[in-house]
Amino acid sequence: MDVSATTERPAAGLADTFALGVFEGEQAPDGVPAEVAALLASGEARRAPKALAVAHADGARWIVVGLGAREDFDHERARVAAAVVAARARELSASTLCWHTPDEAAATAGALVEGTILRDYRYERNKSQRPEGDDAPPRALERLLIAGPSVDAEAVAAAALVADAVNGARDLQNRPANDLTPTALAEHARALANEIDGLSVEVEGREQIVGRGMGAFAAVAQGSEQEPALITLRYDGPGADGPVLGFVGKAVTFDSGGLSLKPGPKMSEMKFDMSGGAAVIAAAGAIARLRLPVRLVGVVGATENLPSGRAVKPGDIVTASNGKTIEVNNTDAEGRLVLADCLCHARAEGAERIVDLATLTGAVIIALGSTYSGLMSNDDELVGEIVRAGERTGEVAWRLPLHPEYEELIKGTYADLDNAPEGRKAGTIVGGTFLSNFAGDVPWAHLDIAGSAWELGREYVGKGASGYGVRLLVELARGYAAAGRGA
Repeated sequence: MDVSATTERPAAGLADTFALGVFEGEQAPDGVPAEVAALLASGEARRAPKALAVAHADGARWIVVGLGAREDFDHERARVAAAVVAARARELSASTLCWHTPDEAAATAGALVEGTILRDYRYERNKSQRPEGDDAPPRALERLLIAGPSVDAEAVAAAALVADAVNGARDLQNRPANDLTPTALAEHARALANEIDGLSVEVEGREQIVGRGMGAFAAVAQGSEQEPALITLRYDGPGADGPVLGFVGKAVTFDSGGLSLKPGPKMSEMKFDMSGGAAVIAAAGAIARLRLPVRLVGVVGATENLPSGRAVKPGDIVTASNGKTIEVNNTDAEGRLVLADCLCHARAEGAERIVDLATLTGAVIIALGSTYSGLMSNDDELVGEIVRAGERTGEVAWRLPLHPEYEELIKGTYADLDNAPEGRKAGTIVGGTFLSNFAGDVPWAHLDIAGSAWELGREYVGKGASGYGVRLLVELARGYAAAGRGA
């Protein structure tokens, strides 16, 4: 989709479809066609959030969407409004959609872009053929214009770039596990680095992982014939002088549970267990494309978790790269084993602020549903940065506590740590507490995105992958970039 900004007033010839948002208690803007004003006056076009009506005027369509009360309008409502408009525009097979911005805030224009691009996404990589004629699906938008007297073209372009990165992560998530192996994910990271100036990648396999003393990561990988991959991305932005950001992602490209086998129903969804890694790779690419003045190291641990004659067994004891020993009492608590060594690697690579993302626990879905990711951290300042970035992007996080008493739950009987205490207490917090043992003294935060990575249920994300975390990480990097400039 081609995305651009214009200061022209929406008028005939600019697009085949126009979008107009209207607030409660307010009249239509000056200059809209009489047919649109009549639609509003009659009450057919309502001002309640997400209400839609369509008029035809001057040879074009006008989609009118309710925005609710102006005082309640924010970036998330803008994304939702854009998404419902994009869905209707697609049904109408619109080619060019022009949005009349409801206010002059640059962030609003960006949110309209995000909502449109994310809603227009389709995954069709594995479809053998597409219907034609009357049975053909509505076509995707070819062009999006954001119109307003002071619209910021740079903000519009940046929002399009980031939304495309989110959709790139969704492509990775939606690919089946026989296609997106750890090696294939590493090849994608390499291809991305080859495309983008300033972004580099190093990929290490099983032998190097073992050689680094990553006994926890290696234990998860040993059950699969597929080669695991330790993917390390680097970006040093122009003029960057702030702390080195470390983004760490869990990328279990298929999680059967290992010998602690998962139940059959919905096991197919375990192709999504690489969602944290997809978010880190896509965010690193977007940050580099935006040329943000930050220093970044991204670490992704990619493997399958399968049962076999050589798979790690319940009761086995492994040693992580920081020397901590771990009783593997449930092989389905494998993500924390992968992340343990990846966190140590990020520290060794110089990361000074670390955020990890992982589809770690089903317990977070019970606690928070799909609205919030679970956030745990050893640093209040970092938490504040993440929460604010989440509020700006709509990828919100809710902080859960880390307390010394939770450390008692993960103490091992025969080793330092137990990866899966039997008590089933505070499952999400226990996962975060386990990971805290590998963050050291570095400010660190863990985001459990198991409830948000797919089937998110928002208007701008349909079925399947959500790409959750990409926009949050990019926005977090923007915050550090601004701070580095003295803002």
